[in-house]
Amino acid sequence: MSQSNKILVANIGTTSFKFRLFEMPSERLLARGGVERIGSPLSPWKIQVEGQEAVSGEDACPDHAAAFSLAEKHLIGKVLGSFHELAAFGFKPVGAKNISGTQVLDETVLKAMEDLYSLFPAHNPPYVAGVRACHKLYAGIPCVGTFETAFYDNVPLHNRRFPVPLEWEEKYGIRRYGFHGASHRFITERSAELVGSKKMRLISCHLGGSSSIAAVKDGTAVDSSWGMTPQSGLPQNNRVGDFDVFAFTYLARECGLGLDKAASELSKNAGLKGMSGLPTGDVRDLWEAVGKGNENARVAIDVFVGAIRKYVGQFLVELDGADVIVFTGGIGENDWQVREAVCEGLTFCGLKLDKKFNATVRSQEAVISAPDSKIQVRVIPTNEEIIIARNAWTKLGAK
Repeated sequence: MSQSNKILVANIGTTSFKFRLFEMPSERLLARGGVERIGSPLSPWKIQVEGQEAVSGEDACPDHAAAFSLAEKHLIGKVLGSFHELAAFGFKPVGAKNISGTQVLDETVLKAMEDLYSLFPAHNPPYVAGVRACHKLYAGIPCVGTFETAFYDNVPLHNRRFPVPLEWEEKYGIRRYGFHGASHRFITERSAELVGSKKMRLISCHLGGSSSIAAVKDGTAVDSSWGMTPQSGLPQNNRVGDFDVFAFTYLARECGLGLDKAASELSKNAGLKGMSGLPTGDVRDLWEAVGKGNENARVAIDVFVGAIRKYVGQFLVELDGADVIVFTGGIGENDWQVREAVCEGLTFCGLKLDKKFNATVRSQEAVISAPDSKIQVRVIPTNEEIIIARNAWTKLGAK
């Protein structure tokens, strides 16, 4: 392993690159930043070294390799000499064929990710491109990824299997997986620290542009809201979530949309965006529209909240109750109205929300349940990046 103790965790989107630089094993955050609109004539960027003023600007970033180089340029001489000094790059790729856990992202793993481009078209291609850019620019520096599916590797078989012909699972891998693994892992570990015990029944609600719920018992995931791909589960900003497969084939065949068009619409123009009729599925925009009397926006929020309640209710049965429910993610950490609406549907199990305090909580750790609530309700800001850094540090055999 390199003598360096710095790990750069990269979050890669189709046209975006975000990073956090950690010193390990202290887990001290050294710098953070990102580049948006990669591939445009000018890409806006912002980088902040801890303890210093943020710097920002616009530069030509035709690809992810250019984004890595730009970040390196603005960190040189401040927190490191170059990216060649890093112990590793850390990533959180979505999925790879027959591969999970924390892996060194070599060509074998990247090809397994390419095999699932059709399942993860918005996620795998940019990650593969980003990792290959690192291989080319910073040869010899390990790229280590913790797959989003890893958190669910020990989910019981009955919660992984679809009611389809068994050979579909054996031949084609048709089964339930799970995503947001790094976030739910952080919430699991942080909840244990705050409560003082790993032994608990936890329901982790990651609510944001992409949302999911995980049922966790004594630190191990036992179920989730996900199906096989990120298109499943809760309604997302612009992705459909759970949807009748025969309604899909009806749209594709009988309504003339075709398979590709129907799939594209369900992944880009469905979810909260589709239900509300607004140009965006951002819940903040939906609440603004509700304030102006937009009934479709109100119904979209009701559908979203209702879906959350249904999964939480299902997991209360799965876990035989719950000790802690956690809200995290952009919506979970900041939208008190969604938190209140979800909890109002859970009074039957003795959950009592401190409504007045809940309305004041934004992006901070807090207990928002009443003192006499039978289930503790918390807000915990997530930190996916530190999970990736920890796993990379461990994978490389650091002490």
